[in-house]
Amino acid sequence: QVRLVESGGGLVQAGGSLRLSCAASGSIFRINRMGWYRQAPGKQRELVAQIRSGGSTNYADSVKGRFTVSRDSAENTVWLLMNSLKPEDTAVYLCNAGVLTTSAPYEYNFWGQGTQVTVSS
Repeated sequence: QVRLVESGGGLVQAGGSLRLSCAASGSIFRINRMGWYRQAPGKQRELVAQIRSGGSTNYADSVKGRFTVSRDSAENTVWLLMNSLKPEDTAVYLCNAGVLTTSAPYEYNFWGQGTQVTVSS
């Protein structure tokens, strides 16, 4: 019903920057929230940053002041600008969205396929 496609991952040196993007398409009535999670090998998936339809944001403590989440509601796109990257930021980053679809009056949770971010020391 709803597809999330990420791009922008890659390999970067510590201290560098990357920008991830995620575009949502499909049977979308309204996107309530979009954001990014990450999962490193052997670790649990964790919320990195999220932005709600009203514009409010929340971030993991470990990325506050370094990462910025933004959104273009008209284009159903969310970005994650990651500055001052550290080796511990290495993970698969997954786009996530809470979506009201055109076929049901409930919010569904959708995931992208993930994009690898590797930060070398």
